[in-house]
Amino acid sequence: MKKTFEVLKKSKKARIGRIVTTHGVINTPVFIPVGTQATVKTLSPKELEEAGVEIVLSNTYYLFLRPGVEIIEKAGGIHKFMGWNRPVISDSGGYQVFSLADRRKISKEGVEFQSHIDGAKHFFSPEKIIEIQINLASDIITCFDECIPYPCEKDYAQQSMELTLKWARRCKKEFNNHHSSPNSQWLFGIIQGGMHKDLRKRSAEETIEIGFEGYAIGGLSVGEPQDLRNEILDYTTPFLPEDKPRYLMGVGEPQQLWEAVEKGIDMFDCAMPTRNARNGQVFTSRGKVVIKNAQYKDDFASLDPECGCYTCRHFSRAYLCHLFRAGEILALRLNTLHNMHFMVKLFKQIRQAIEQDRYEEAKREFLKKWHNDSEKIH
Repeated sequence: MKKTFEVLKKSKKARIGRIVTTHGVINTPVFIPVGTQATVKTLSPKELEEAGVEIVLSNTYYLFLRPGVEIIEKAGGIHKFMGWNRPVISDSGGYQVFSLADRRKISKEGVEFQSHIDGAKHFFSPEKIIEIQINLASDIITCFDECIPYPCEKDYAQQSMELTLKWARRCKKEFNNHHSSPNSQWLFGIIQGGMHKDLRKRSAEETIEIGFEGYAIGGLSVGEPQDLRNEILDYTTPFLPEDKPRYLMGVGEPQQLWEAVEKGIDMFDCAMPTRNARNGQVFTSRGKVVIKNAQYKDDFASLDPECGCYTCRHFSRAYLCHLFRAGEILALRLNTLHNMHFMVKLFKQIRQAIEQDRYEEAKREFLKKWHNDSEKIH
């Protein structure tokens, strides 16, 4: 299939779209579960598929370290390796420039990382990052960038943004020089600039001038206040082309998702729903439930009466609480399965609200229930 993106419906700035990739269609707005090491932790590809997941994210840096790109190539690419025949997007490793700050050194040429596995040092240039992603055969690949922390001095934010732009040009050149089948992969550029509007504007304009098939907004959800994040997102999004997918990296809180879709964002990824599930926190139609808390030990109600997932159909809060407190692996699986269904259902609600031109009303209805005291759900 030839790669295409089409906006099918708009309701003010919120929009429904359709991304066509070699491995299938992605209906937007969409949530992308994080499968860092070619797996969404605790869940099988079949369970993801049955939940309605259309695309997963894997990480270039971690897959390079283990099992190694050569192994994945021998398997026939990331899809065959992990048994997932739907789209895959790969994170370039730019977030690890932020999260592994104590293990890396940045230069104009790229980043040297010290492996958390064996201490070995590896150097990643923009060219190498693109080559790895092409060899992984991800459907959507991303440019190498520097993701900076919050707070960050403006001088450093500008220096970092300019470096990201230089790397983006090198990534685009490498993609064009070495890509043998241009219809099989998308290349997304990444907008940086910290919390500074003038830097965000310049980053957006110059990244668009380079020319990519989709645009990601990076460097948010790194510790900044939510109001500031919304302000920067609200300012930056209008610079992005209407006819290209727009991707907000690292945001997964339901309230933030409603707000970002309202600003015109199409794609989201975040580890929070699956990570929180493994830590005993589940998302329900009436807010978050910390299922490991003692108050659920003798609560025999369904986890979420409005959810039809396997977990909610078959098990009580009391049983889920027992599993978690007993240290059973099944607790992590059932919690994660539920949170995955929750996220897929949430985005179906969001797309339906756009389709029906009732986005603001649907958002209010959702958030009114979501902000209830979750520990009083009955």
